[in-house]
Amino acid sequence: MRQFALLFVLPALLAASPAAFAQSAAPDAARLDLNATGRVSVVPDQAHVSSGVVTRGDTAAEALRANSQAMTRVFAELRRAGVAERDMQTRQLTVSPVYSQPGRDMNQSPQITGYEARNTVTALIRDLDRTGQVIDAMVTAGANQLEGVRFGYSREDEARNEARRAAVEELHALRDLYADAGGFQIVRLMSFSESGGFQPEPMMYAVRMRSDSASTPVAAGELTIEVTLHAAWQIEG
Repeated sequence: MRQFALLFVLPALLAASPAAFAQSAAPDAARLDLNATGRVSVVPDQAHVSSGVVTRGDTAAEALRANSQAMTRVFAELRRAGVAERDMQTRQLTVSPVYSQPGRDMNQSPQITGYEARNTVTALIRDLDRTGQVIDAMVTAGANQLEGVRFGYSREDEARNEARRAAVEELHALRDLYADAGGFQIVRLMSFSESGGFQPEPMMYAVRMRSDSASTPVAAGELTIEVTLHAAWQIEG
């Protein structure tokens, strides 16, 4: 599915900086400035699930030891759920002190009451049908922090090039339309640039603890890949 958003600026007489272009233009040269955006909607075919374990202990070593034991179980469950070693990556590992809450005496310094260890892993799931199973596996193994699911598209470059071609076609169509309607001629291209992004469409996202009958439900929705082109031409009447 293709969608196009077009933004254009009517021809205006603008000064063109000789330093900005290979061929300098007269200071009073007329310009045609146009923008065109090409959008391609795709169905995600992979997901990144970020989850981890938070543990506490009286000492930093105790908190880290408990965390390491739990994360060892998480990695083992990920393997059993079909996630390859190359698709698992530790994203965060921290150990920090936990301080007491201030009492009535606001001048009293907070005291260290223990330590907290956090370890977060991101798993790349190449089969979206297994997303819920992977989440369940991580929680069952002891993960008590779920940061979310980010969906992706493995052929993003192909889709982005399709959006580029669509934007170029629209940009040239607009250029020719204004030249014909305005009765002027296109002299030369003065500037050309690109901007774009990878935008997830609003989607339903639900997470619940595993039951005997089903895995955690997750809705992937759609992703929109867009590219916006900016171009300016020197024109003459």
